[in-house]
Amino acid sequence: MDASKLPDWKDMPKVDGKPHGCAWGLFDKGGVKDELGTLNLLTPEVVVKAREEIKTGHSVALNWGLNRLSEEAFGRHTLKHEIVDWRTKPNYPFYCYDDEISFNTQVGSQWDGLRHWGDAKHGHYYNGIHHDDLLKSGKLGIEKWTERGGIVGRGVLLDYVAYAARKGIEYSPMSGHAITVAQLDEMAKESNITFRPGDILLVRTGWTKWYDEHNEEEHNKFVANAYAWVGVKGCEETLEWLWNHHFAAVGGDSNGFEVVPMDEDWRLHDFLLSYWGMPIGEMFDVEALAAECERQQRWSFFFTSAPLNLPGGVASPPNAVCVF
Repeated sequence: MDASKLPDWKDMPKVDGKPHGCAWGLFDKGGVKDELGTLNLLTPEVVVKAREEIKTGHSVALNWGLNRLSEEAFGRHTLKHEIVDWRTKPNYPFYCYDDEISFNTQVGSQWDGLRHWGDAKHGHYYNGIHHDDLLKSGKLGIEKWTERGGIVGRGVLLDYVAYAARKGIEYSPMSGHAITVAQLDEMAKESNITFRPGDILLVRTGWTKWYDEHNEEEHNKFVANAYAWVGVKGCEETLEWLWNHHFAAVGGDSNGFEVVPMDEDWRLHDFLLSYWGMPIGEMFDVEALAAECERQQRWSFFFTSAPLNLPGGVASPPNAVCVF
């Protein structure tokens, strides 16, 4: 969809029973309810333009190790990985190993899909499907992203860790430290980034870096048994900024994108996932990406992600690669 056909935040049409800014119906076509949300902004024209970011051929992958988050939080099971040795099986003639893997998709690098989150007040998922009807509806599964060709476009990185160091801002990623629109704009200006409709926005907060540098005791204290983490501020100004820039998706290295605790009136998960159909990327490993951006002195790149082709899936490892 051409982003120029979308209304600005202030002009978004009213949706009965929902707060201002709900985008239900804006991406519908021919009387058919949309299931892709802001991924509709990744048009062939946007993708072709994004290929201009490929100049050196250097690539960086964003999947954090599946085994990294080792403490269960909110009852979510961490990785279970078993290797099957077929030589131990009777009468098997070949030398061969298999993997057997089980994990909750929320315990590592992930896209939150549109089945992940319904608005907190009424339990409605994107385009109005209620929680009680979602699983039997056959709608909004993560496979829809595969069917459309994955998530491909121009990525941009706003590096708050480097920005905070330059500005003398001290904070812990394991605290409710909020990143404001003014800071996002200043980071973009200092990185010579001019946003384009359909961009995939990534924000580096230092969350996974902190986790990698600390021990199990601290993991348990600040992750498994805590509820305060760095992220983008949840407020109307942020929502207006995100919508008017018409990003196709947002994400980063924190475990929620938005600051936690969340603002109940302006919860970004409610708006982005439930009201806009915008994928949220969490716990992406952007450390090597940030280093490469710094080395090349450019903070935009070609971005490609192939989520799981899992019918009815709720979320997926991103399997994301950035190419310079």
